[in-house]
Amino acid sequence: MSDSAKDRRSGTADGRSAGDGTRAVRAGLPEPVKHEPTLPGPVFAAHFHLPGDPTGPYTYGRDENPTWTLLERAIGELEAPGEDGVETLVFASGMAAISSVLFSQLRAGDAVVLPSDGYQVLPLVRSQLEAYGIEVRTAPTGGDAQLDVLDGARLLWIESPSNPGLDVCDIRRLVEAAHARGALVAVDNTLATPLGQRPLELGADFSVASGTKQLTGHGDILLGYVTGRDAEVMAGVRRWRKIVGAIPGPMEAWLAHRSIATLQLRADRQNATALTLAEALRERAEVTGLRYPGLPDDPSHKIASQQMRRFGCVVSFTLPTRARADRFLDALRLVDDATSFGGVRSTAERRGRWGGDAVPEGFIRLSVGAEDPADLVADVLRALEESAD
Repeated sequence: MSDSAKDRRSGTADGRSAGDGTRAVRAGLPEPVKHEPTLPGPVFAAHFHLPGDPTGPYTYGRDENPTWTLLERAIGELEAPGEDGVETLVFASGMAAISSVLFSQLRAGDAVVLPSDGYQVLPLVRSQLEAYGIEVRTAPTGGDAQLDVLDGARLLWIESPSNPGLDVCDIRRLVEAAHARGALVAVDNTLATPLGQRPLELGADFSVASGTKQLTGHGDILLGYVTGRDAEVMAGVRRWRKIVGAIPGPMEAWLAHRSIATLQLRADRQNATALTLAEALRERAEVTGLRYPGLPDDPSHKIASQQMRRFGCVVSFTLPTRARADRFLDALRLVDDATSFGGVRSTAERRGRWGGDAVPEGFIRLSVGAEDPADLVADVLRALEESAD
């Protein structure tokens, strides 16, 4: 692609770095063609015309799709703006993306380091990895504890901020240590999004995320992606996607691309409201264990402020008992009791109900949406009052 084409798509006149909003609304758009839509509609095709030798970009629907291509380009422009040689692959879900990295890069006899406080499906992943003869080591995210179990590992998996505890590690430090030991590094960037944190800029080999969450932000699609620089290791991820067939539908890919245009608007509103809510919760005696990396007194704030540009839309805290937490959730009117996060409608849940997280029974993960801040804070404080014994 020519420099002028890049400039037109990013909205800059002379190649200067665009702002997050400009980049988000123009990411991945094709060159303008008279009478054609700005963002072409989804391409529904299981196969493509392919006379003669099977060459060219589109041959079969499990391998490539023009709608994926535009979305992958858009995500790559957000994860590594201005960089050439960065590749993004989209998947049917965040777990499909996570699995593609783990199972394409690890072999029997390898060792992998996972966070002990990460996404609650990781214990299931651990069981499967161990069944394949892969050694799994775990350590908490906070305090860069994964450094202690790195020696001899093939892959380090980082989740920062961690879900649901919101601990943060020094990604640069861990990446340097892992690379010095010959290990690859993958960072789960779901909670931060590319507007909050860019793992490849911090040295990681892979940025992996669930696009189901704030990236697309409307709670209506499942999606995942992997972004990386190294062509050889990304070829392994692509091969795994082909083998497993963990591909998104074209409609989901198109909806995701459409939704990315509002990412900066949504992220700024949700992040600002999350900080306002966290500040309000800090004043409540019944609230303990309050975590939000954007709070100046949060244990993770110092490191987070060095590597994050936005601190996310999730606030976590603990209420005294399971019963109190359930009453609080039932009393909320503007917050849905749901298990996802990052959407324009606020959600919350008592994470202990799933049994996969090492959290107290009264632990609440609350995802801040795009409601008016005053309305949302008032609803949460009212629910706290009504749920009191």
